[in-house]
Amino acid sequence: MGKLGKKARKFAKKNLQSVLKRQRKVKTFFKKKASKRDEKAQVEDSDGEREEKYSGRNNEVEDFKDISLDAVFDEDDSDMEGDDSDSDGYLSEDTSCSYNGETRIENHLEEYNGDLSVQKKQIHLELAKKMKRLNNLKAKDPEFAKFLESNKEHLQTLRDEENYSDEEESDEDGRESTNEMGKWNSSTVDSLCKLVKEQNNVPAFVRLLNGYRAACHYGSESPTIVEDSHTFSKILTFMFHEADNIFRKILGISESNDRKEAILELKNTSKWKTLKPIVKSYLRSTLFLLNEVTDSQILAFTLTRLRASIVFFAAFPLLLGRLVKISVHLWATGKGTLSACSLLIIKDVASVFNSNCFETCMIKAYKAFIDHCKFVEPVLFKHQQFLKSSFIELCSQDLQKAYNKAMVSIQQLAKILQLGLRTKKKEAVKKICSWQYANCVDLWVAFISLNIRDYDLQPLLYTIIQIINGVAVLFPGPRYMPLRVKCVQWLNALSVSSGVFIPITSLVLDILEYKIGKESSKPGKDFSFSSAVKLPKHWLKSRNFQDECVFSAIELLAVHFAQWSYHISFPDLATIPLIYLRKFHELTTIESLRRVVKRFIDQVEQNIEFVRKKRDEVTFSPNDQQSAESFLQLEKSGGNAPFTKYYASVIEKAGSRNLVMNGKISSLEQKKSKGKRQQIPKNAMDVDLTVNAEGNSH
Repeated sequence: MGKLGKKARKFAKKNLQSVLKRQRKVKTFFKKKASKRDEKAQVEDSDGEREEKYSGRNNEVEDFKDISLDAVFDEDDSDMEGDDSDSDGYLSEDTSCSYNGETRIENHLEEYNGDLSVQKKQIHLELAKKMKRLNNLKAKDPEFAKFLESNKEHLQTLRDEENYSDEEESDEDGRESTNEMGKWNSSTVDSLCKLVKEQNNVPAFVRLLNGYRAACHYGSESPTIVEDSHTFSKILTFMFHEADNIFRKILGISESNDRKEAILELKNTSKWKTLKPIVKSYLRSTLFLLNEVTDSQILAFTLTRLRASIVFFAAFPLLLGRLVKISVHLWATGKGTLSACSLLIIKDVASVFNSNCFETCMIKAYKAFIDHCKFVEPVLFKHQQFLKSSFIELCSQDLQKAYNKAMVSIQQLAKILQLGLRTKKKEAVKKICSWQYANCVDLWVAFISLNIRDYDLQPLLYTIIQIINGVAVLFPGPRYMPLRVKCVQWLNALSVSSGVFIPITSLVLDILEYKIGKESSKPGKDFSFSSAVKLPKHWLKSRNFQDECVFSAIELLAVHFAQWSYHISFPDLATIPLIYLRKFHELTTIESLRRVVKRFIDQVEQNIEFVRKKRDEVTFSPNDQQSAESFLQLEKSGGNAPFTKYYASVIEKAGSRNLVMNGKISSLEQKKSKGKRQQIPKNAMDVDLTVNAEGNSH
């Protein structure tokens, strides 16, 4: 072999691995010998680089376990932090306390605050005078000053002993006061309620608040001072109906005033400083009750009454955070009236308080929605739809902040899909092909569809369309047919709401090309198609699967064609789908499916002729975009196209078909659960309070 030329040697020096390896050896030979610790670190670094280089995909798959759909949201509760005392929640009923005396509430508060400030000033003046005299004596008489210094330690020990004895006496007095509170019975409650209503008596109201606190903690503390369920319900019902009115009357706030500024402006006044512990006791006890009670009627009634006092939470940020947490939990886990009442609380907090409260409410609601949409069953479907629609309703209160959160969430969905498309591992597929992922996409599709006409949501629209198409590409097989159908439904919804043309024909025609097994003539077991993202294998060989493929394809194409049935380009849009449908009609041997496909073909052809005739009559050129957009607008408003009536019949049949299928599934589930016993309320008092609450509310 001849000698290498100059260019070849230069290339070898720069690129050949053997040359580079030899150069590295020469360099390391002349380097200073490294310590053992440095060598170990270099080995670990090189091993880490090799692992990242050669097993990058494995690391990506491991990352799937750490990626969650709500991980991008960091809850900021900084504005909901506040001072919450560690007291037991009971208010003092001592005779020396400011709450005692047979006086009206307003006068009592003013007198108490005035007397307190005067007493403080007098005490400070007297102490200042005495300290001045003492300092003068020290300056005049040095021996007296030495005497004070020598006896200073002895005086300190005497003070400690007095303080210790005072603490023991106060503890004993506290225990005696809780024991003297005694059992609450119905007659005691009636007499106290009468004093509060007729005379606005402060001590009576404070005693009722202590009784209310004991009732809310019933069963969680011992001894229990509430005598029976009738007394329990009387205390709670009275406080729910009267507490808010009393608070507003004292502070001079009207019932219709729900502005947080109304409370914040009064925070430095003497009235509020005296009333604050009373309001806080009521709110804390009510929140504790919401955490303890299990009966949905009591919870709904409590939330309804607490909603009237929501403005008072402005002074207690920590309690406001608890209220949001409890309300979101009840909204997600409750049903019917309870969920609706919880939603009203969440919406009020988001609108009454600052923007950070809105973000907190939105984030907590989004996380609760994700946690409760991991599975979809016909029984839970209605509640999950309510959660979705109510969350979108909440987002509509501040669309700018909702837009930012939606973008973050959608980008997280895109990140998960991107990793799935790159790795295509089992963990990736499982995370994307799940109801949790599908429901998140469905949520933001509904949000965009509702608001895109009034707001600029084009970035969200573009990103979510890319995600949906990516999901459809990732799952092409027949077992994922329900997920692909949902992808087309999402695209149709976005296209209808935005007015943007989104091609879906290829995705729909792929459904018709699924191969059916040899046993296709046998009907399969009843299976809820709407509550699955992946079909069982045995269902692929059933006649039901073939029927579902054809019916779904016709319904999806009908929605797509109905949107563009009056457009000037409809004949061109429908050409390729008709070719595929005619071919499918020729190959299919099942007569019922042939009839469905044939009718669809006929209706589309009629609409093509209708549009062509109108198109032949126009005088404008294809470049005239404005005239092309206004084509057949009068006919569209009147609904005169042949395809319009057919589309209505298709949608009606699709709805009835789903109802029948879901009805069969739900009846099977009811038969399975017939033998199960119904749960008995944990607390017998729950039922009694419900009856009382309903009676009083009427």
